[in-house]
Formats: sequence, structure tokens, C-alpha cells
Amino acid sequence: MFTRSPFPNRNFVIGFLLTLISSLFLLVNSFVIGRIPFFLMLNTDLGKTGDIFFYYWTNLGDGAVWVLVAILFWFFRRKQFPLLLAAIIFSTLIAQGAKRFLFPEELRPTAAITDLGSIHTVAGVELHSSHSFPSGHTTTAFTIFLLGCLLIRNRWFIPVGFICALLVGYSRIYLAQHFPGDVGGGMMAALLTLLVSIAIQQQWEKRKTAQ
Repeated sequence: MFTRSPFPNRNFVIGFLLTLISSLFLLVNSFVIGRIPFFLMLNTDLGKTGDIFFYYWTNLGDGAVWVLVAILFWFFRRKQFPLLLAAIIFSTLIAQGAKRFLFPEELRPTAAITDLGSIHTVAGVELHSSHSFPSGHTTTAFTIFLLGCLLIRNRWFIPVGFICALLVGYSRIYLAQHFPGDVGGGMMAALLTLLVSIAIQQQWEKRKTAQ
């Protein structure tokens, strides 16, 4: 399945391109418009319904969601378990490594913006102040989306999965936890994660075939 091409199926190619284009849109506009003005454009108050929705939806990008994904892989995609393990490990290493070592001084919105009254925040959300780039929740959400594109052949998964992952990314802006560029960086981290993980799965399958 994985040995013929680094892009195993059409769903993955489409998902990869959607993620890449979205990431570039956020990163370029963060540079052109400015990361603070761009953030304030997107950090819009959508009322009580929006607050409740994004307060809970953002949890789909939490690291704990990997437990559910691992269970599904174990029952339905056990042969691709090395792919999953690589995705978990490298998405964490890339996102957290960038936060801690490459961009340790990147401030979160509530620490970087002096006029806190211009920022929409949600009650009950613990706001962080540092290690802003990239968004780890976005990295996780888009890594899972791309894994789904790789392994699920049904076309419906592309729009559904993309919207779900995109809403996780937007939730980080809505909850004032990240700048749009951080979300774009998380998407890029997911793309890199999948390229590395696919290569590892390919090598695993080659070794199994050679035995």
C-alpha cells in the first residue's frame, strides 16, 4: 500500500494540498497584515453558543485524543500501527521542539497585546503566555486528519475531516491561545509529520516483505 509512492492515494494528496494551502494562507497573511491585526480580525465574539462550542471542540486537538485513535488502529489498521506510532512521536517532537528550542520567546496573544480589552476570551479557559509557535492542538488535529486521508478511501472524509481539523485550529484563535500564524505552523508540522511517518511505514513494510 505504501511502497509505490510517497503519496499513496488521491485522498491523501487532496488532504495534503488543502492543509498546505491553508497553512500558507495563514502564514502569509500573518506577515502581510501583521500577526496582531490578523489575530484581532479572527478573534471574534460569536456569543455564548460560540464560546461553549469552541471551549469543548478544542479538546479534539488535545494529546489525549491519540488514545482513541490508537484503539481504532489496533482494531482496524493493526498493520499500519508503526505509522501511527511514528505520527504520535514526530508530531510531538516537531511541535514541542519548535516551541521549546526554536521559538521559545514567542508570546501568546494575551501576553503580546497590550490592549487586553480588544481580545475576546472565554470564561474557564486558562490562558498561557509563552511558547506560542506552533499550535500543538492544530498539529495533532491535522496529523489525525491526514492519517484519515491516507487510510480512509471514502471521499466524504476529506471535507468532514478537514472542517473538523480546521475548527480545532480556529478554536485556538477564538480562545485567544494562539495567533493565526501559530495555527499555520501547526499545519506545517502535521505535513512534515506525515511525510516522515509514511517513510517509516514504508521501511517497515519493506523489512517485513524481505523476511
